[in-house]
Parts: sequence; C-alpha cells; structure tokens
Amino acid sequence: MTDDMPLENTTVLVTGGTGHVGGHSVARLVREGYRVRVAVRHPGQEPDVLARLRRAGVDPGDRVTFVHAELTSDDNWDEAVADARYVWHHASPFPFTPPSSDDELIVPARDGALRVLAAARAAGVRRVVLTSSYAAVGYTAKPGGHYDESDWTDPADDIPAYIRSKTVAERAAWDYAREHGGPELTVVNPTGIFGPLLDRRLSASTGLVKAFLEGVMPVAPRMYFGVVDVRDVVELHLRAMTCPDAAGERFIGVGGPATSFYEMGRILARHLPALADRMPGVELTDEQTREGARTDPALREAATLGGQIPTISNEKARKVLGWRPRDLTETITDTADSLIALGVVKP
Repeated sequence: MTDDMPLENTTVLVTGGTGHVGGHSVARLVREGYRVRVAVRHPGQEPDVLARLRRAGVDPGDRVTFVHAELTSDDNWDEAVADARYVWHHASPFPFTPPSSDDELIVPARDGALRVLAAARAAGVRRVVLTSSYAAVGYTAKPGGHYDESDWTDPADDIPAYIRSKTVAERAAWDYAREHGGPELTVVNPTGIFGPLLDRRLSASTGLVKAFLEGVMPVAPRMYFGVVDVRDVVELHLRAMTCPDAAGERFIGVGGPATSFYEMGRILARHLPALADRMPGVELTDEQTREGARTDPALREAATLGGQIPTISNEKARKVLGWRPRDLTETITDTADSLIALGVVKP
C-alpha cells in the first residue's frame, strides 16, 4: 500500500482519544502532519484532548476536530469516518473494579469494534488499525511459555472479564474482515502500557507505578508481564497504518523481556533513591499469590499463569515494520518522573 495523498489532506479517525494511548496518538499524528478527527463520548471531553495536546507541545490549529460517538450506539459513526483514510480504534472499556457481569465489557468492546469496521467499510476507509491487547494472545498457559502472534487466549478459560473482552472483540474483528473483505485490518497487541502521562488521569499501568511511589504495595505478588512504552505503541500504530505488508496481520507490542512487580520496584528505587523505602521489600511465592487471589480480585490476573515467566516475542514487529522500542528502564523511570512533575505523586 502506498499513500499518494498529501498528509495535510489525509484524515485519521482516532477513537479513545481521551485515554493514555489516545492522547499520545493524537499528538503524534498532528506532529506528522495528518488531520485528526477524535471520537469522544460527549462534548465535555474535547477540552481534555486539547489540553493534552498542549501538554505534549503540539498546537492543534485547525487540524483536530471532534465527533461524538459511543461504542454502544450506531449514532454518528458515519460522520466519524466520513472522508477518513485511516482509523485507529483504541476505544474499549477498561474498569478499575470487576464488573457485575462479563458482558458489561464484552458487548461494548465487540460491538464497538464491529460498528467502527462497518462504518469504515461503508465510507471506503483504506485501513483500520485496531488496538487489541496481549490479553488476547498470552493468557492461556502453554508449555514453554513462548508467545507470538500465532497464539490466542482461550475465552473459555477462567480469566478476568477484561481479558475475555479483548479476545472476543479481536476475534470478531478478524471474522468481520474475512467475511466482508474490507477495509484492510491490522491489529496491535500491546502488553502493559507505561510511559509518560500527558495529564493527571491514570491508566491501570500508570496507576501501578503510582502505587509503588506512594508505598502502598509493601509486598509484590509474583507476576511476570510485558512492558511497552506508550510512545512506542503509537510508533507501532503509525508503522502498521502505512506499511503495505501490515495488512491482515497482528503485531505484539512489547519492549523487551518480561519483568516483575518486584523488579519494577528495584528500577524505581535505583532511579529515586529517596523513595526506595516505599518499594516492595518482599516478593510473594507462587502459592502465596494464588492464595491471595482467592480473596483479592486485584491479584486474580497475577495468579492466572501461576508465576510463569513468559517469553513474549516482538520479532515480527521488528522484522516487518522495523520497530525499535525503548528500554524498560527508560519507560518506567519516565512514567515515574511524569507522575511527580504532574503532582500526582509527592516525592
């Protein structure tokens, strides 16, 4: 796929523009010269998006516009995709507390993705880049623990609702693309997304760093997970949008080898020695982590893979897209520095 249209005349629709990834996405696309249409749920969210752009050092000028659309409604999606060449579909529900039923997450995640794809197809959008998650790849244990883009989480497993929702939604998107033949679909599957914040709103991952810095986690559950920088996730989307060989492919976004809660605490302690005594001093055993998960829903995901250290491959993104992510230490320390600079954490 080649793009012969000048960037200044190329519109990209970004859903989920109020989120951690969405804010960085809008800023990067404007810097690159694209016109960006941001889908928000209600007008009150527009100033938040513009404030994040200013925080990122970006002047939106007349290059950023807004449309009001929700994952649970058909209204305005035709307006959202009108004249757009590309779509970055980030929006998906992510609660901080367990929902009363899995369908509270699955239905809007799945149906929202299908609404976006159907509207994009009707409007002649060239390519949709769907932000799925490593949750859809690597939460079904396998011998050896090596995961790449050929792997899928089994939604029938006993897994948290969010993990199930991402798996079901991505499966539905691929089924739609196969059945309808367009638009081109490319999927990005990030692991835990960290990196600098553009405002005081926390994501699950950045909230974890906040918890470390505030000393509210005296012990660390034994959990190994992938980390990726939000700036590298956006870079991956940009490359996935324009690379001819990315059509019909999924790409795992992970910065390097899996790390643990305990090691993350050590990184922060080395970077901010004055706060070292706030970091977890003990790592729980696998058995203690599983026992805690029985009564603490926050530990349920940690116990899902039983302390297995996964090997998560980013070889495909490196080889096909030429993607080169940041080092883990830079990502975690930049997250912490932004939390302090924004006044979210007092040193």
